[in-house]
Amino acid sequence: MIVFMAVIKVETIINLAQSHGFYYKTTGTWHKLNPMPRNMNLHFINSTESWIYFVNKAHTGTFNNNGKALHDFYETPVTPKSERAFGKHPTQKPVELMNYFVRTLSNPGDLVLDPFMGSGSTGVSAVGLNRRFVGIELDERYFDIASKRLGVDA
Repeated sequence: MIVFMAVIKVETIINLAQSHGFYYKTTGTWHKLNPMPRNMNLHFINSTESWIYFVNKAHTGTFNNNGKALHDFYETPVTPKSERAFGKHPTQKPVELMNYFVRTLSNPGDLVLDPFMGSGSTGVSAVGLNRRFVGIELDERYFDIASKRLGVDA
């Protein structure tokens, strides 16, 4: 399980997940190469987002590193305009970022679950990398966007 959040939430999420049987593996950072320069004259530009990696009911999980050292720091631009056209979800992740995690933490044919699907970037990644995908989204508007993006009738 990968969870993205602001760094201030990391300890809370780790404690909550562990209380429900998840095993904490590591915390990392996604560095956004081209973040929105909101309030740049008032404070630092928010160019990072934390992620936490857990496994459920085990201490190890799939880890496809091909013998290479993978760092807990990954850099990509924010979601490109070509992907933002699919709904401009406020926390939309670029498919390139999701590809990194789906490729590393699952194998072809595995099931990838995104319980907060938004506009469907994880699904696009999973399907493109030959994984099965289940997405859940409470907001009907984003569910419809993701369904269209994935070529599925809602």
